[in-house]
Amino acid sequence: MTKIWVSLAIVALTLAGRAHAGDCRDLDVAGNSYSVCTVTVGEDLRLFLNGDDGAPLESFSAVDQKLASEGRKLGFAMNAGMYHPDRRPVGLFVEDGHQIAPLVRRAGPGNFGLRPNGVFCIARDRFAVIETLAFAQTRPDCRFASQSGPMLVIDGEVHPKFTASSDSLYVRNGVGVSADGQTAYLAISNAPVNFHDFANLFRDTLHTPEALFFDGHISRLYAPALGRDDFGFAMGPIVGLAVPAN
Repeated sequence: MTKIWVSLAIVALTLAGRAHAGDCRDLDVAGNSYSVCTVTVGEDLRLFLNGDDGAPLESFSAVDQKLASEGRKLGFAMNAGMYHPDRRPVGLFVEDGHQIAPLVRRAGPGNFGLRPNGVFCIARDRFAVIETLAFAQTRPDCRFASQSGPMLVIDGEVHPKFTASSDSLYVRNGVGVSADGQTAYLAISNAPVNFHDFANLFRDTLHTPEALFFDGHISRLYAPALGRDDFGFAMGPIVGLAVPAN
């Protein structure tokens, strides 16, 4: 069985290495299936929350309609952080340079408050996943930002509270960033997984030294290249790649 898992990991690494910017691919790693979308700096990756009328967008189709006014559309998208019942972000949220919700520094209940948590930052020249207290100290200039938690990978190490034997299984999604900050990997499990296995995807297969959990249970993906347009609960923050409509 060990040889099988090693072979699968090698295949996954090969596919990840061949991924082109904006691509979405299915990967099988250690018996788990994932969809991973890859974006490089210079592409139009954004975070979305509200429409022009100030009401929450809540769906991939609403984001597409918003982009249509620019002659653009979604290349792919997924939910991008936890939110209150009215779709307000639980933590920091910055959209096109405007802070909509403040940074939350305190520990708390649930996955969001499982420290360390962190912030996904989209700057003009790089991507970053930054632990919350470090973010509070450095205050990087993020064009877009979404706070969530827990961190999946911190300085190349899996979150210390994750265990390989955990039976807490959910469909989960999150983001990891390459060491040079030039590539972001947005991933979702295609079946329920525990935190430990999901974190290992980012650390061992995608080789991201920092990775952040977005959510579980409500996790969804829009990826036309994979024939995916998941439906379910109304969403709060959404991350998506804007591409030309034609």
